[in-house]
Amino acid sequence: MADRVMKLASERAVVVFTLSSCSMCHTMTQLMADLGVNAMVHELDREPRGKEMEAALLKMLGGGGPAVPALFVGGRLVGGTKRVMSLHLAGELVPMLKNAGALWL
Repeated sequence: MADRVMKLASERAVVVFTLSSCSMCHTMTQLMADLGVNAMVHELDREPRGKEMEAALLKMLGGGGPAVPALFVGGRLVGGTKRVMSLHLAGELVPMLKNAGALWL
């Protein structure tokens, strides 16, 4: 199932795996929209094999927290909310998005 996740994560410059009922997932997708990123969002509770993908994401993230939201930039796993917000506050997220071709300015 990790292969399926990685295939989906590579289809766009920015991909976010979420659950429709998750408030932090909404925050992450809103951050991407506010930055002008047209992210591909996969809501796992609406995917046929979403539970399996969620389990694969949990393993990829190290199992220490929730599996979603999970942000991929340029096909590489960036992390969950804590990591993404830390990168954003440190000024490192926008250059990462630019390097992946997700932002033009």
